[in-house]
Amino acid sequence: MDPRRRPEDPDTDAALDFVRFCHRRKRASWPELYDEMCHVASRGLYHGWGFGELAEHGIAFGLAEMPRLAGLVSEVAGQEAGRRPRLLVGAMTPVAGLAEAREEPAEDARRASAFMGAAR
Repeated sequence: MDPRRRPEDPDTDAALDFVRFCHRRKRASWPELYDEMCHVASRGLYHGWGFGELAEHGIAFGLAEMPRLAGLVSEVAGQEAGRRPRLLVGAMTPVAGLAEAREEPAEDARRASAFMGAAR
């Protein structure tokens, strides 16, 4: 959390919610998310707020405000990454002796392969 902002500041909450909204629309990080935030602001897609209303809530798009805005994006991206479920990937390894076990196919397997071959 940025030590320059107060956690109880409602403008900070609104600013974080805006950034979170934009981040969920387009899973990107800084500076790509900046374009999405400008798009959302120009169309009033977040609560109907344009650039003026966002500025009242602590979101400004000027050059002087870039470090604060980038910090908010970084904070939201970190929070969102922690909320996403993790995908576990495993690798299958060959089992020793499996080739010997498959020497003679079962009767059902032979019938199924003959049936599938007839359908071609």
